[in-house]
Amino acid sequence: MKPYIAVLKLRLLNGMQYRAAALAGVATQFFWGFIYIMIFQAFYAQASSNQPISLEELVTYLWLQQSFLAFIMLWFRDNELFDLITTGNIAYELCRPIGIYEYWFSKLLAQRLASALLRCFPIILLAFLLPKAYRLMLPPDVVTFLLFCLSLLLGLLVLVAISMFIYISVFITLSPMGSLLVFGVVGEFFAGMVVPIPLMPEWLQQIVYLLPFRLTADFPFRVYSGNIPNGEAIEGIFIQLAWLLVLVFLGEIALHKAMKKVIVQGG
Repeated sequence: MKPYIAVLKLRLLNGMQYRAAALAGVATQFFWGFIYIMIFQAFYAQASSNQPISLEELVTYLWLQQSFLAFIMLWFRDNELFDLITTGNIAYELCRPIGIYEYWFSKLLAQRLASALLRCFPIILLAFLLPKAYRLMLPPDVVTFLLFCLSLLLGLLVLVAISMFIYISVFITLSPMGSLLVFGVVGEFFAGMVVPIPLMPEWLQQIVYLLPFRLTADFPFRVYSGNIPNGEAIEGIFIQLAWLLVLVFLGEIALHKAMKKVIVQGG
């Protein structure tokens, strides 16, 4: 475990150096947050019936989505890992006396943590200071906030486990862009990043609830606002744990099989 913790710390410190890029990201995400809020404000103004999620809860949902974008976007990539696979430099990874799956998992986790830590606090602080119609609201109580923190962390681990399949698939396709496109488009839609899941048709929600994607974004954000009661939140956290174990188990098997067939070419 010590080598993986060391990798996590090293990559985290390395990622925290890119402050200028993070500030640019804050400005961009703040802009998109306003755009999404205004779109849904127009939708709610024309709605003829009550929606399953209130506008105030949805505004909070959207600000959390922008604040923790690095935690929830599947197209967030590590080009170094793609290069290792497509250029044949994966041979260097095979020489390491550690598990490749755990090593890559630690790197990807640190990369997302560093990006989110640099961006989330400025966005959250500014969102709390906005006028009421655009403001990020506080969670209903302390228990809800603690459940949100736990579900957000587990959601991050689930997302990293899902993203590992993107890198594993490149062993077969040799096309990072193809893998990112498929996983990114499908995953983000089913995570509720395009349309919040409560606003989806019921038949589509039934499909969404069978997949793990919603556990990375929709679930923790709705726990924060109280749209998901604390009792259901606890059940959801156990579901997150179960999916995490399944995804890691399947990911290790898939990587092991891919490594058996890998061919390293060079001069």
